[in-house]
Amino acid sequence: MQQVEIEAKKTPLYDRHVALNAKLIEFAGFKMPIMYSSINEEHLLVRRSAGIFDLSHMGEFVISGSDAESFLQRVTVNDVSALDVWQVQYSCMCYEHGGIVDDILVYRLPDKYMLVVNAACLDKDLEWLGSHLQGDGHLENKSDDYGLIAVQGPNAQRLVAKLTDYDLDSIAFYHAAQVKIDGHELLISRTGYTGEDGFEMYISPDLSPVIWDKVMNAGGEFETGPVGLGARDSLRLEMKYMLYGNDIDQTTNPVAAGLGWIIKLDKGDFIGRDAIVRMKEEKPPSRLVAFEMLERSIPRKGYEIYIGETRVGAVTSGCFSPSLRKGIGLGYVKRGSTKVGTELAVLIRGKMIPGVIVKPPFYKHGSHR
Repeated sequence: MQQVEIEAKKTPLYDRHVALNAKLIEFAGFKMPIMYSSINEEHLLVRRSAGIFDLSHMGEFVISGSDAESFLQRVTVNDVSALDVWQVQYSCMCYEHGGIVDDILVYRLPDKYMLVVNAACLDKDLEWLGSHLQGDGHLENKSDDYGLIAVQGPNAQRLVAKLTDYDLDSIAFYHAAQVKIDGHELLISRTGYTGEDGFEMYISPDLSPVIWDKVMNAGGEFETGPVGLGARDSLRLEMKYMLYGNDIDQTTNPVAAGLGWIIKLDKGDFIGRDAIVRMKEEKPPSRLVAFEMLERSIPRKGYEIYIGETRVGAVTSGCFSPSLRKGIGLGYVKRGSTKVGTELAVLIRGKMIPGVIVKPPFYKHGSHR
């Protein structure tokens, strides 16, 4: 039987990327810009001033009904009941065996909750959440109703302030607000995955190109420009922010991944709790560590990690850090070999290249509040 190729989706900003001569790739079923000029230049632009991202491929689910909170308490590891209206929470969902379904953002809005999920996980997340829905809880996939534009960097607030009269100082880190831009009401949040101050704007698809143009024009007086997925990856890695499918997945217990800070065991029962408690008590056989290369080289996903002659793990994410000017990586390393300062080696093209485990984040000068 002949296989039918499914054409990649286009975000509402696809034509803008083409006009900017972006290098486009297929990512999570979408045609997305990996870079416009170079990953290095775009990365440093965000660290220095501000970059503008199209994140419209991300998924958005709305949870409503009188049982919405209790439902989210059961399917996420963090404490949803602790959220104030307009607050945002980083969390994850786990299977019964403790493996991670996805890492997500939970928005508490006045009359509902919104989950922001990874694009590559959208379908399985929707199916998994739907299979656990009960009582007066309603789950809607609103992903096609939103475009998503992010402005990230030390000058992000100055840029966004040119577009709205809203008091942006009143939006704390990991909080959101309904803001008027160009006469249109839209949801913005002081969130991001770069380690810098910034805002993410949820916009209807038809309005997305209009707002993109306004954001790009507003950045004219600063050093700003569009940033692709390549720099987004290196920016998140410098902060030891995890990428689903690389650093965490269905085989990964959040305790081993260093996500203990989002696990609230005292909130009561939730899916995966028993497995997480067991992992905490028994201690993970491997833990996710951050390491820097001591010679000029780039660790890549799947490369083996050694201490002496013993293989102790593998790289899950790695890149050349534009900020630090050296190779950096994350990887799961066997228990007993995870201490900061431990020297290791990564097998790169047949050679053992030395590295050292460091305390994350790699980049320690981010402007996020």
